[in-house]
Amino acid sequence: MSGASDTSTASREGGVGTGPLSRAVALVHTLLTVEALLLVAVSPGVAGLLLLGAAPSNLPLAGVCLLPFGPATAAALYALDRRDRDLADLHPARAYWRGWRLNAVPALKLWSPLLAWLTVIAFTLTHFAATGLPGWWAVLLAGIGVGSLLWGAHALVLTSLFAFRARDTARLAGYFLFRHARATLGAASLLVLTAAGTAVLTEALPALLAAPLLLSLLHSSRPVIAETQEDFTA
Repeated sequence: MSGASDTSTASREGGVGTGPLSRAVALVHTLLTVEALLLVAVSPGVAGLLLLGAAPSNLPLAGVCLLPFGPATAAALYALDRRDRDLADLHPARAYWRGWRLNAVPALKLWSPLLAWLTVIAFTLTHFAATGLPGWWAVLLAGIGVGSLLWGAHALVLTSLFAFRARDTARLAGYFLFRHARATLGAASLLVLTAAGTAVLTEALPALLAAPLLLSLLHSSRPVIAETQEDFTA
């Protein structure tokens, strides 16, 4: 009976059944589509990074190459959130490009200064011996960098799902950094997992697993999203 029900439901245009198999297939389809489109969106930056190499002196140019990652990530979060809201919708490509059109400029308004700040921190740490500063400064700068990344994770989630002004999104991201410690810890665990996997396996791991990682970030951010909807939207 459940198989017949799935088939009947899935016969709707663009639809999917409600059984476990249909839901799993829909999830895989969405993740693969979003992953492919994200890679297409960031491909100019990836090409630039491959040409630059890993020399510390190239960090400012590497920061420029990473600019497309902000809008691409916001679009992916938008598409994945639409998938959670309507499991019967099998048009992740349409949702992704809609998310890119809506969020590219807002995301860049937050991503660009964050990237510039992180580039300054990374450049300082890679040339730390030349600064003459005590060693604890390096630890402090690394901690500030991690905190900035976690703030950026909240900011990108908020930007992808809500139409706030950039300064309001920045303030909310800072507020939720401590307000919802569990969501922040969830983002931190994904950051640690990605860094460890990159170091042990391959530098391409974040790109290859971008969609599942962003889906996990979206789920860990549900308390942030719920409070924003309840208290900060009309």
